[in-house]
Amino acid sequence: MSNFNSPMRLSSSLIKHLKYRVRMGSNPLLPHSRSFTTTEGHRPIIVHKRSLDILHDPWFNKGTSFSFTERDRLDLRGLLPPNVMSTEQQIERFMVDLKRLEEQARDGPSDPNALAKWRILNRLHDRNETMYYKVLIANIEEYAPIVYTPTVGLVCQNYSGLFRRPRGMYFSAEDRGEMMSMVYNWPADQVDMIVVTDGSRILGLGDLGVQGIGIAIGKLDLYVAAAGINPQRVLPVMIDVGSNNEKLLKDPLYLGLQRHRLDGDEYLAVVDEFMEAVFTRWPHVIVQFEDFQSKWAFKLLQRYRNTYRMFNDDVQGTAGVAIAGLLGAVRAQGRPMIDFPKQKIVVAGAGSAGIGVLNATRKTMARMLGNNEHAFQSAGRQFWVVDAKGLITEEREDLDPEACPFARNVKEIHRQGLREGASLVEVVQQVKPDVLLGLSAVGGLFSKEVLEALRGSTSTRPAIFAMSNPTTNAECTPEEAFSIVGDNVVFASGSPFKDVDLGNGHIGHCNQGNNMYLFPGIGLGTLLSGARIISDGMLQAAAEWYFS
Repeated sequence: MSNFNSPMRLSSSLIKHLKYRVRMGSNPLLPHSRSFTTTEGHRPIIVHKRSLDILHDPWFNKGTSFSFTERDRLDLRGLLPPNVMSTEQQIERFMVDLKRLEEQARDGPSDPNALAKWRILNRLHDRNETMYYKVLIANIEEYAPIVYTPTVGLVCQNYSGLFRRPRGMYFSAEDRGEMMSMVYNWPADQVDMIVVTDGSRILGLGDLGVQGIGIAIGKLDLYVAAAGINPQRVLPVMIDVGSNNEKLLKDPLYLGLQRHRLDGDEYLAVVDEFMEAVFTRWPHVIVQFEDFQSKWAFKLLQRYRNTYRMFNDDVQGTAGVAIAGLLGAVRAQGRPMIDFPKQKIVVAGAGSAGIGVLNATRKTMARMLGNNEHAFQSAGRQFWVVDAKGLITEEREDLDPEACPFARNVKEIHRQGLREGASLVEVVQQVKPDVLLGLSAVGGLFSKEVLEALRGSTSTRPAIFAMSNPTTNAECTPEEAFSIVGDNVVFASGSPFKDVDLGNGHIGHCNQGNNMYLFPGIGLGTLLSGARIISDGMLQAAAEWYFS
């Protein structure tokens, strides 16, 4: 049973932990306040560890850059080579080794070079966290695709075999009734950011179970590198309620619960208990929900958004990035921003990300049209949504309630020469959209036939957003878009691609439309402002402000 709406029950281990903290001079049950900023992370830290314990702790280990004074005070003299190196020298030595070891670290021809880089960086992370983040910050363009998409997808798929030492926390269905005490097992007294997943929909790769914690780790690496969040105050979390991936359930080396996923009230009870526990210990923490399947993404967002400091990156973050991209496409087409509500948009994909983008874009259009009921109805007619069953209309049976507002009127689409379940090619041919937006997680969905149909667009510069991750799930490549539709295409993708040489000195620019450009700012902005909730309006205002 969940403790969500019941009096707090203290387990014996929690009582023991609280008594210890009172003896050490702090009472965690007394009201207290703290700054929302990250400036506390720059204050000197009293370190109680000595000798090898320091060298084995990635939070505090500086390796050969410990000065002789530090070595004497921390009982490190004789435990390190005598030459004191600067951090710049350490990084230079590491980068030389990294380039040399990239090929050697492969597990054979099937182990991609990107995964080899991840392995080497991960080993550095295990032994010297400060140096790891210095390397990442100094080489963010090169290594962001390694610690985040697209490589993180490959890491998650193979995480059980790659696991060497724990990073983050794991709350499982077997821990019900114990989570309130479990949170005190984490050593940090202050946590600013948590990224949590249940592994049910990792990128576009499906149910990866406990292995999905890799996405939470990767996201928090970017919070540190891009937003400057103190790495000692971030926490990746996996909520393991089982997996419906039969391959994992039959794998004897799989690290998670080998049982089918909890559902319904049992599932909610686990997530409720987790949320109550983390906000009891860290009342001001920000929790980012990541890669929950559509079935739960909206429900959990609505359940917690007005009670806890949280947001769902797939629903809200993707929407913010997409709005910025869509407004940018209007500018690239040479049209005034007031024309945005006139854009005809075909959306492939009706999952949590797709519906989140649709809701946010409709609100933005409606605000430009007067922000009344008529404006919302008018804005809603600018979208044609295609899922695995084809064009979504009011005739669709068992339609997800979240998608209902975007179901097309049957009489209206008949006049357009379309029908319920019409294919993507048919929709693009008849609608002649300004924007073709992919959030389907189906690699190659924008086929040659679909792209050829887009050549009939009424726009002088049609936009193609292939936003699904990782790279293998992109709806099309920039080469395909530019070669089939033409040089005038506005192209963006979720994972990074190289620009395309169009010949005659012309370059087809491949823009990256990924949440990585948004969520670090959401977290930092919330932290600095002290905002109690993270509303859709905040993200929409940020996207619109850039183009105002």
